[in-house]
Amino acid sequence: MAEPTTANTATTETAATPALLQLLWLASPALPVGGFSYSDGLEAGVSCLQVHDERSAGDWIVEQLHISLARCDLAVMAQAIAAWHNADFERVHALNNWVLHTRETHEFRRQTEQMGRSLVVWAGQFDPSNADLPATKAHHALQACALAVPTFPVVCAAVAACGLANHADALSAHAFTWAENQVQAAIKAVPLGQSAGQRILARLVQDIPTAVATAQALNDFTRQSCTPMLAIHSAQHETQYSRLFRS
Repeated sequence: MAEPTTANTATTETAATPALLQLLWLASPALPVGGFSYSDGLEAGVSCLQVHDERSAGDWIVEQLHISLARCDLAVMAQAIAAWHNADFERVHALNNWVLHTRETHEFRRQTEQMGRSLVVWAGQFDPSNADLPATKAHHALQACALAVPTFPVVCAAVAACGLANHADALSAHAFTWAENQVQAAIKAVPLGQSAGQRILARLVQDIPTAVATAQALNDFTRQSCTPMLAIHSAQHETQYSRLFRS
């Protein structure tokens, strides 16, 4: 007598949510904003031998994540998302001006301006009749706000605010994009191997949630942009003899 067969239990896999797909799109290295051409001062650190191997590169990027990105751009983005949600354009302008006024070198200011403009162009290239697309919604909001010189974290916040993801996830996606770009810059400039880059990225993934929590807890009085040594490196990079990157 044949043994009874056991029916296979079908598992239903849930498709990726629109919110996740929108974040992946915004965090994609294929996003045409030119982030790959900047090292955020890391190349200058390589030039002065402060960054010279996997450990020093990892330390540099992790410290910059907490000291610079979390306290400045991520904090601005967190506050700007709320302002875009509320259509508080006066607040958006104030945050955008703060970013412009606190960039400590010509390179850093040009970087946030160029990437901000590029993201505005990206958001405006889609069919305006597709009203559900976050980029289209962001484009309409950016037009209404009329920022003279849009900065990258403020424009990123506009796109994130028009999506479905929660604020922490949007900040995490932005931080991961930054981290991935920094690791790629280290791989090229130090140079490092791909495996070393992945180990550094693993460190950053562990630290990003703390950086995001820090950013969300800051306000106008505790948000800051003060990294004197990084500013010195950036200023030196402007006249550095041999460069791969624009910052």
